[in-house]
Amino acid sequence: MIITYISVEQWINSLELTIDSDWRPWFVDGQIAGYTRKYTKNGYRLTYATVKGVGHSPHKYKHKECYDMFHRWIHYYPL
Repeated sequence: MIITYISVEQWINSLELTIDSDWRPWFVDGQIAGYTRKYTKNGYRLTYATVKGVGHSPHKYKHKECYDMFHRWIHYYPL
């Protein structure tokens, strides 16, 4: 199944969340790895993260960036 970023953004918009932090880059080894946008509502938080320069299979082409994003997520480290 392929879900485009447009569909993801439409879904996020349907949640009627407030933008807490607008688009900003996140880094791996001093290079821009992608961009994040943070949302909030009633104490809940959502971070939408992208990986720069890939399509629907980022793990195939950007191993290090995907691993780093996942590692930060499971350890509650910010992107």
